[in-house]
Amino acid sequence: MRKASNLLISGFNRQRFRGISSLLTRDYVSVNSPSSPPSYSSSLLHSIDRRIQSCAKTRVSILKIFQFQTNPSRNLSTLVEKPTQLSSRQRKLREKSDLEEAFESANTSEEMLEAFKDMEACFEERELGLASLKIGLKLDQEGEDPEKALSFAEKALRALDQDGKPSLLVAMALQLMGSVNYSLKRFSDSLGYLNRANRLLGRLKEERAASVEDIRPVLHAVQLELGNVKTAMGRREEALENLKKALEIKEMTLEKDSKELGVAYRDLAEAYVSVLNFKEALPFGLKALEIHVKELGHNSVEVAHDRRILGVIYTGMEEHAKALEQNELSQKVLKNWGLSSDLLRAEIDAANMQIALGKYDEAVNTLKGIAQKTDKDSENRALVFISMGKALCNQEKFADSKRCLEIACGILDKKETVSPIEVAEAYSEISMLYETMNEFEIAISLLKRALALLAKQPQEQHSEGSVSARIGWLLLLTGEVPQAIPYLESAAEIMKESFGSKHFGVGYIYNNLGAAYLELDRPQSAAQMFAVAKDIMDVSLGPHHVDSIEACQNLSKAYSAMGSYPLAIEFQQRVIDAWEGHGPSAEVELREAREVLEELKTKARGRSTNLLPTKALPLPQHGLASRNVQPNVPLNHNSDSLTR
Repeated sequence: MRKASNLLISGFNRQRFRGISSLLTRDYVSVNSPSSPPSYSSSLLHSIDRRIQSCAKTRVSILKIFQFQTNPSRNLSTLVEKPTQLSSRQRKLREKSDLEEAFESANTSEEMLEAFKDMEACFEERELGLASLKIGLKLDQEGEDPEKALSFAEKALRALDQDGKPSLLVAMALQLMGSVNYSLKRFSDSLGYLNRANRLLGRLKEERAASVEDIRPVLHAVQLELGNVKTAMGRREEALENLKKALEIKEMTLEKDSKELGVAYRDLAEAYVSVLNFKEALPFGLKALEIHVKELGHNSVEVAHDRRILGVIYTGMEEHAKALEQNELSQKVLKNWGLSSDLLRAEIDAANMQIALGKYDEAVNTLKGIAQKTDKDSENRALVFISMGKALCNQEKFADSKRCLEIACGILDKKETVSPIEVAEAYSEISMLYETMNEFEIAISLLKRALALLAKQPQEQHSEGSVSARIGWLLLLTGEVPQAIPYLESAAEIMKESFGSKHFGVGYIYNNLGAAYLELDRPQSAAQMFAVAKDIMDVSLGPHHVDSIEACQNLSKAYSAMGSYPLAIEFQQRVIDAWEGHGPSAEVELREAREVLEELKTKARGRSTNLLPTKALPLPQHGLASRNVQPNVPLNHNSDSLTR
């Protein structure tokens, strides 16, 4: 993860006496690409530097006043001064002052560490809290030695938090601990420190123990870091709340039309895209574009990036013509600036949009032109052949499509160690094309390769759940039901952690688990899974959504398989009521549902149900079987359910 601002370090000397509030407008901004959310520890260096400088200069001033008072002739006499014999206390104060001056003048981390080593001989640990914090922030910003950064963060926290009283510096030390632990991929530890910092800042604000202007930059850093950590842990929905709070702080502090605020809007749009919430992403993407066009003009690189994310958003909303329009405008800017790598990706995106619009021949011709500009074994070349395979697959030219996909796989195989996440995503996309061509064995094999790659990527937990769900679904489809269940159970647990227990994707997984248990002649387990699926879909999609109705239909089937016809009839009636709400568009579904109801009534009349359940089975109280698979790729709202 790139640290927030290399620009900040060079500005130490001229920023020394700026208040912490003035730093927010200039220094608390992202200079990173939107795809790499920044750490804001380095921004705190300015306020720490100011505090260290202020503390040191105060001590120097006291020493000079003391010297003036004890030896006035040194300052007033025009005669040659006689050497003054300093007491041991004065010598110690002078030595400390010189060491502090040396530390203040240090610019590089090496100089700071050397000065700090000298200070350790004269200062007690509790006196080195500010210096430890500054070095920790500097090392965290550089990102080269997180273990060393952690050691200074720990020293700072011990020194600053000795009396247990809340202070802004303690909050900054906690934020640093959170940032460094994030860099070390110790996400749980990071989350703990950041939550402590967040609570402490809330207390400071409530008790008015620090000014709002001083609290805001630190709170902004904490909220952003919480968003990063929760995203890495797969808790993306929760992360959005923290990222929104960080944006609110920027809105209160930055100028309404500032470039930095535009970048913040785009970052939040991308965060919504990552959870497939394109509707919520759109207004933030449009705000970013509006600000950057106004401030920078249409030919700005920032505007090109805004249009790129808008293209993704419109594609997700299936407004492909608008997506292509944004892509074409973005390409013009990228071409003007000579950004060949970005332009190449934009051209591939445009081809995919042409495919979505059904312009397959046009897309293939576009991709042939792009292929000539790519290196033989580059990832971009692999992406070109994947898109070409997609276009040919849509034209049912399966042999040609497979040849393209084989070329792509040959390239990706060499990139697994270099770019495991990107390769895993590519394998997942290729697997879906093989699935379309009914090559299920190859599709499953590719997904398992993706899982193996991403097992070592803790920040890709959400993708682990998605791929596990996809493998489980394909195994069900091919009749490998016992093998499917562990993948589905694992997927359900992971997706609940990542997106929350009421996410529609979790509902689809439980629906498929129900189908698996029904196939294994375990109707009671099936009924429980279908009941969970229905409960989730009723909340996330609404009881009249097609998928919610299907879950209710499946629940009726499970109770029918158990011979519990009263319950089967009850849920089948709910299916009928729901389809009736759809009007004429659902005439066929309504007729079929009524036929099923009549069949259930006939069966109920011919069989005693005294020993069978007459109340719905309780939902499972504990988690499913423990995880025994691996990681990656987001569940799609349009994911098919086995029982459809």
